Amino acid sequence: MGRDLNKVLLIGHLGRDPEMRYTPSGRPVTTFTVATSRTWNTTEGERRSETEWFSIVAWGNLAEICKQYLSKGQQVYIEGRLQTRRWEDSDGGKHTSIEVVASEMMILGDRRDINHGHPGEAPDSEPVEEEEYPF
Repeated sequence: MGRDLNKVLLIGHLGRDPEMRYTPSGRPVTTFTVATSRTWNTTEGERRSETEWFSIVAWGNLAEICKQYLSKGQQVYIEGRLQTRRWEDSDGGKHTSIEVVASEMMILGDRRDINHGHPGEAPDSEPVEEEEYPF
């Protein structure tokens, strides 16, 4: 029997400041977006680029670290797994969202750009668990 793997590695820039909420049981959850860009040359020699946006979700201790140390525009490394979330709105419309559930985060770039805290003191993240969203 083979092993399954769901692993995502991203290096990009935060699109907005992280937002932290708490589940009814009191567990912190932080959400933010990360943009990755790629550039290439067409066969005609024209330079093209595109940006892909990813929704990131961090739970528990990692959620608190992300909220404390990350801000819009910072470059980060995110490691995690893809998760599909489905919900129905108040009008009965069905929605789907694909998110990266983060298991690790590392701040990249010039650390002098960080305007809060002491980034070197972030402890290891705890294992990510499934939990209901508080929103």
